[in-house]
Amino acid sequence: RGGSMGRFFDHGDLRFVILGLIADKPGHGYELIKAIEDRVGGAYSPSPGVIYPTLTLLDELGYVTVSTETGPRKLYAITDEGLAFLEANRDTVTAVFARMDEAGERRGGGTAPQIVRAIENLKLTVRLRLDRGPLSEAETETIAKALDDAAATIERS
Repeated sequence: RGGSMGRFFDHGDLRFVILGLIADKPGHGYELIKAIEDRVGGAYSPSPGVIYPTLTLLDELGYVTVSTETGPRKLYAITDEGLAFLEANRDTVTAVFARMDEAGERRGGGTAPQIVRAIENLKLTVRLRLDRGPLSEAETETIAKALDDAAATIERS
């Protein structure tokens, strides 16, 4: 298990993690991503492409409710059905969170989750821009300069 070496969670485990976190405190998708990153000490950073479909599934199953009363972002809260599902799977939920805590302890001195997230965000942004089509010379220079500037700033830190 673990981060870039393969799947961090077994099939279906992310549902338990998200429900467990929401049971503790309703949250937005981004907050759930951050909570998972923090819990595992940066060993894994779930992408929005994993989190939001799982939240949609949990909503469709009746395990969470979705509210936009707090603004444009969706707030997810657990339902009685979601709590019952967690309770029915208590042993699995406990084991998944124990694995997460163990990963976090092993990574105690590892990369900060914020840095892992930022690296993944940069990689995705560059990939999406390159997929939009050819770059002009000016665009190429602008992107290369931004990356070089970021590297120099990191090197000086």
